[in-house]
Amino acid sequence: MFTGLPGTGKSTMAEQVARDLAAPAFAGDWLLGALKPHGVLAGLERPTFLAMYYDLLATLMTRQLMLGQSAVLDCLINDEIAERWSQVAQQYGARLLVIECSCTDEAEHRRRVETRQRNIPGWHEVDWAHVERMRREYPPLTFTHLTVDAIYSIADNHEKVHHYLTDPPMAAST
Repeated sequence: MFTGLPGTGKSTMAEQVARDLAAPAFAGDWLLGALKPHGVLAGLERPTFLAMYYDLLATLMTRQLMLGQSAVLDCLINDEIAERWSQVAQQYGARLLVIECSCTDEAEHRRRVETRQRNIPGWHEVDWAHVERMRREYPPLTFTHLTVDAIYSIADNHEKVHHYLTDPPMAAST
């Protein structure tokens, strides 16, 4: 599970790890991009929107776990979602390992957000105001996790993530 504010490298890391594991990568924004052109998201109140968003991802994760396979998730979560998904993983003899992506250099973080092009069909690019709103809406994660910082190279963060996935702390089994 890769989480973090937009522009912190979570999709990049999730995709790289998915390739390493030969596992599917499920990204929330790609799901929303597929739904938006059909009007499914129009007029939804925020709690309903978020419930649908997280339930779609949980369904995809659950299906992979039912098949005895790994899944890589890419979305911003809070402790409640992490706990819920951890319980689902436990039902299938798996563990939810959470990696939080951050960027401690605010100017670099903002530059990354303002210059990136994700090209997700049906979905929009986010701006810095969106990042600021997400920062206010999502309190710091206290669920057991590894944090990687986008000020370091992708290779360095990938190595750190690889080590975490191959030798996770025992507390990560929650």
